[in-house]
Amino acid sequence: MPVGRSPKKTETLEIRLPPETKAAFMARCQGARRTASEALRDFIEQDLRTSAPRRRNLAWRVLAAALAGLAVGAVAAPSLARPSGSDAAFQRLDANHDGVLSLEEFKGH
Repeated sequence: MPVGRSPKKTETLEIRLPPETKAAFMARCQGARRTASEALRDFIEQDLRTSAPRRRNLAWRVLAAALAGLAVGAVAAPSLARPSGSDAAFQRLDANHDGVLSLEEFKGH
């Protein structure tokens, strides 16, 4: 491997978090002019450099998990946008037009 190159990134990590948390993190990364993946890789590398595992409080653990999942989701997950061809079909199924297809709406068609 050439000197100065980072190892190839082949592994992914997935977590689930609230949409508000993801949006806030993505906005912060955009403001810092870096990708969510870069932010999370930096966090993980810094955490691994610590000499001994320290007991962390629950809030820190939740934040770390949320950040890791956000980066992975932003990089590895397919787009959540509906393909344009399915828009008309979705509108027909979404009876209350809230942008979400409930089980009742789906069963009703």
